[in-house]
Amino acid sequence: MRNLKPNQHFAGVLSALAAITLVACSTSPGSDGLGMAKLSEAKPATLSACAQLPASFKFDKTRLESAENIAAGKLGAGAQTTAYNAPEHCLVKGKMHERKGVNDQDFAIQFEMRLPKDWNGRFYYQANGGIDGVVQLALGAHGGGPLTGALAQGFAVISSDAGHTGRQNPRFGEDPQARADYGYLAVGKLTPMAKQLIAAAYGKAPDRSYIGGCSNGGRHAMIAASRYQNDYDGFLIGAPGYRLPNAAVAQMWALPGWQALATPGASMTHPFNPSATIANLNTALSPAERQTVATAILGKCDALDGAKDGLVQDTAACQKAFDLNRDVATCASGSGARNGSCLSAEQKTQLTAVHTGGKTRGGSVLYSSFPWDAGISAANWAQWKFVNSQILDPAAGYIFMTPPRSIPNPFALNVDEAYAAIYATNAAFPESANTQITPPGKFSPENLIPLRQRGAKILAYHGVSDAIFSHDDTAAWINRVNDSQNGKAAEFARYYPVPGMAHCGAGGPTVDQFDPLTPLVNWVERGVAPQQIIATARGTGNAAGANAELPKDWSANRTRPLCPFPSKAMYNGSGNIEDAASFSCK
Repeated sequence: MRNLKPNQHFAGVLSALAAITLVACSTSPGSDGLGMAKLSEAKPATLSACAQLPASFKFDKTRLESAENIAAGKLGAGAQTTAYNAPEHCLVKGKMHERKGVNDQDFAIQFEMRLPKDWNGRFYYQANGGIDGVVQLALGAHGGGPLTGALAQGFAVISSDAGHTGRQNPRFGEDPQARADYGYLAVGKLTPMAKQLIAAAYGKAPDRSYIGGCSNGGRHAMIAASRYQNDYDGFLIGAPGYRLPNAAVAQMWALPGWQALATPGASMTHPFNPSATIANLNTALSPAERQTVATAILGKCDALDGAKDGLVQDTAACQKAFDLNRDVATCASGSGARNGSCLSAEQKTQLTAVHTGGKTRGGSVLYSSFPWDAGISAANWAQWKFVNSQILDPAAGYIFMTPPRSIPNPFALNVDEAYAAIYATNAAFPESANTQITPPGKFSPENLIPLRQRGAKILAYHGVSDAIFSHDDTAAWINRVNDSQNGKAAEFARYYPVPGMAHCGAGGPTVDQFDPLTPLVNWVERGVAPQQIIATARGTGNAAGANAELPKDWSANRTRPLCPFPSKAMYNGSGNIEDAASFSCK
């Protein structure tokens, strides 16, 4: 396998989506005019079986535990309970491949499927984030404050725990089979079962199949595009952590540097254990100091797209225009209390190192660079850098390293040893984490020619201010795909950066409410390529909940176009600055 470790600094563009502008490509029946197959449109059907499914449905190593009719109405948790309208549907719950694993632990792939009464003929595999371990509600929703999703649009949707239980328990990684299921095999096992269950419920198999998710869910979708090319027609890839082990090690690599800048001895309550504490690193770079950096970035980069509007659309140009040492004031040595208006020389050194990307002592790049973007002010940026790096990333020891190990003190991590361990194998773990988690060997991201020729499509998006998985890494991936396709990747794979957006729509100065599934379906089944997609801000009064980090001088309903990388949204020179119609992808 070609291990993709160079420190590549790429750039991008824009924002997320709610209303959608689609521009058609020329097509003809059975072909899209580019030598690729054109996939036919899905045909609807009506649910014909629900309550009887547990007794009647048979599939190898599968047990349906329940099936019940759910009335149309609000469905979800938190903000989604007031925003997500689910249609009448059949909720099916079950398990696959129940077994005893290491230390006599019980394992199974647990799942739920939601089968709408009025079905649009499509199947959607909802790939979930984090380390899985929980069967999330099978809604198929994307973006900050989602108002819609696959279930609401009439898809049959499956969600699973990827083969283990416990959202915060990484010890499943001690079991080789559980590791493989989490890495890629759960998708391979669930997909044929789900399609057969759909056939039992509706009297026909799905005409078109889609898979999507964000973070680890985006990784699952990217893996499916490589390993399960014939099983899916559309791949919706959000903020893909497709080099998740590398990103986790890079986060821990940065911890000693942050600790050196924080208030000595400061602690905070552990988010998952009220009786425990962790180091309080938030004083390493305070909210006021991060806002000072964000303001400086905007000062150099905001107007590069022709409009001073609090969004950096030309990410590539910004990396050249902004210089942390030059453009942010340096605090005078021994100046006393910090007021947020300047950064110390040591803070600048650490922040520059994190954005450039960490290396082992031998010079191997751990993960990726990160772009300068105004979303560094977002609370989610600090959550990943200062908190999750202590409590979530150490899970890498059990899940991504061979042999599995505990990382009791991530501040003292032997980075070179940890880096080597994610590529290591032994008799018990013949596949490395790198092989299981990333698209390995012949399944590399570039090996997508068969998928392209079949007429399948890939739509990716990523927040430019994501603090755990980098926009630069996703931009590097789409560039490699483009190189492998002789510069024609846009015929079947497009990437839409979202300026200012934190990880998977978790706040930031951004426009992040969107529906990426509709444009993907239009592209796959109607040959209509998304030349731009419109994103909306979540201001006061938003049905799915307001984004508290929107700048006060923005319209509550600001819209912007998302543009396919490497194009960017440029102001037309006239028109309402709050309206996407005043911007064009160039």
